[in-house]
Amino acid sequence: MRLTAEAIERPEETGPLLQVEGLVKDFGGIRAVDHLSLALEPGGLLAIIGPNGCGKTTFFNLLTGALAPSAGRIRFGSQDIAGLKPYQIARLGIGRKFQVPSLYAALSVAENLAVPRHAERGRGGMLALLSGGGRRRGSDVEGLLDLTGLREKAELPAGALSHGEQQWLEIGMVLAARPRLMLLDEPTAGMTVAEAEATAALITRIRQKQGVAVIVIEHSIGFVERLDCEVAVMMKGALLTRGCFDKVRADPSVREAYLGKRH
Repeated sequence: MRLTAEAIERPEETGPLLQVEGLVKDFGGIRAVDHLSLALEPGGLLAIIGPNGCGKTTFFNLLTGALAPSAGRIRFGSQDIAGLKPYQIARLGIGRKFQVPSLYAALSVAENLAVPRHAERGRGGMLALLSGGGRRRGSDVEGLLDLTGLREKAELPAGALSHGEQQWLEIGMVLAARPRLMLLDEPTAGMTVAEAEATAALITRIRQKQGVAVIVIEHSIGFVERLDCEVAVMMKGALLTRGCFDKVRADPSVREAYLGKRH
């Protein structure tokens, strides 16, 4: 099924949530993604690792419509989303958190969580939130405050949060739009060890309590190990291997290409 801008909906489906088949992205003579194929089940968790420049972020850009593929297919449920606009893909249920948090620094934590919920319900986003009774917290915002561990910071300006707390808030903002698949781009960048551990626990809670599938791009091998999930290794735009953490860590090709021979 191919979608138009007038036919964006979220049907109930069975089978893989995401299927990528032979995905290619060329920039002139440079191939950033090279015939990449993978699948993810509803509620699944996948960590993607690989050296800088291996195509991880380009892959996310293709999934979210920031880039159009040169070849290949991207199916979300039963729908072909390759080449759709970012807003169309977001409406279908793919949410993305970028590496650098993008928050409304002057608004409270609770108000930041309310903005995407108002927009998702067609209520006009931040302007509608600030113009009337939208400042009252609904049960959905209350739930996200509990989920992200930010309840005690609910009335603080988002700009006053620590770096780790800002990352958790933005994850909550992505969840507020009710995605079926969440893409996290290096969510622990700049975090302390304790914050990274709390982020791994947050991702576990998200899957358990909301059933959202998650794909994580990450450089921290320790964090990936804590996630206890399948790991995909990218190299030169292609999928080098995929499996559980111990299998991937023991793979000689991964040791040489990414983790280092000493491991």
